[in-house]
Amino acid sequence: MKKILSVTPFIIALFICSCNHETKTSDAAKAPETVIEKPEYFMLRPAVEKEYGYTHAVKIGRDIKISGAVSMDEKGLPTAKGDLQQQMKNCYADLEIILKHFGCTFDDVVVENILTTNMPEFLKQSGYRNSIYKKQFPTGSWFGVRELALPEFMIEIELEVYKTN
Repeated sequence: MKKILSVTPFIIALFICSCNHETKTSDAAKAPETVIEKPEYFMLRPAVEKEYGYTHAVKIGRDIKISGAVSMDEKGLPTAKGDLQQQMKNCYADLEIILKHFGCTFDDVVVENILTTNMPEFLKQSGYRNSIYKKQFPTGSWFGVRELALPEFMIEIELEVYKTN
């Protein structure tokens, strides 16, 4: 009888440990697997981007970061010199091409940062953005800067996007 009583606590302890172990294993089995997304790069003007050392957009998962768009032609030369409104339109045209590449629209933009060398003129022209953002405006900042990459650039627009589907 003494042997049975002395073995009983051992069996109970073994049973409890076994139950706890099963619970931990089943919890681990229920934990979601971490998926590492591979970045998808997009170059709007490959030769220009390679020369200057940047990629215009990178998508990781549902997040897309878009480098600042400026008013340039396919060779990287400034366009619409001295015309901030036209430069702004050119920037948004390039940004739209990038958004479409990823199956997005301006409705998917969550951050828009604008850098300009002429803030008073930008403020006069900023109403143009109403034709770009029809549902809601994204968050973001407007920066008055002394200069951009080339002296002819008056505006640069960068975006962050969250792709919903």
